[in-house]
Amino acid sequence: MNWFRRQRETLVGPPAAVASRSYKLGEIEIGSPWARESSHGTGDGGCFFTLANKGAVADRLIGATSPAAERVEIHAIAVEGSGIRMRQRENGLALSPGATLTFKPRGYHLLLIGLKAPLVPGAHVAVTLAFEKAGSLDVELVAAAPGPVGQKAL
Repeated sequence: MNWFRRQRETLVGPPAAVASRSYKLGEIEIGSPWARESSHGTGDGGCFFTLANKGAVADRLIGATSPAAERVEIHAIAVEGSGIRMRQRENGLALSPGATLTFKPRGYHLLLIGLKAPLVPGAHVAVTLAFEKAGSLDVELVAAAPGPVGQKAL
């Protein structure tokens, strides 16, 4: 994916408009949901947020869907030598009691595959997150353009 190979100076955190936006499903909290503007030619997009388990019972993010894409996959980035490689987390991501996971560029993220329209800055993207125990939650993400390092990132 070309947008994962951007130079460090193009990494960015959530747009200010969504930095304080949050959602709650039982004891699961989702904060600062945003998506990266589509790069030319990939047809894919990345989704980022924080995911916190405020409860005493472990849960697992097991999947996601979006009307904006053909499919959504949970991904992680693995460093291999001097490069990086995305890999799908087919079994999702465990969320221990009290744990917080940060979905960010070059880290955990949701990959929107086969976007039906490019993500442009300011566009709203609906995503449904599915948890093993807590159920499902609809989240709205706002697309943002890549920006310079030094902005507060997740």
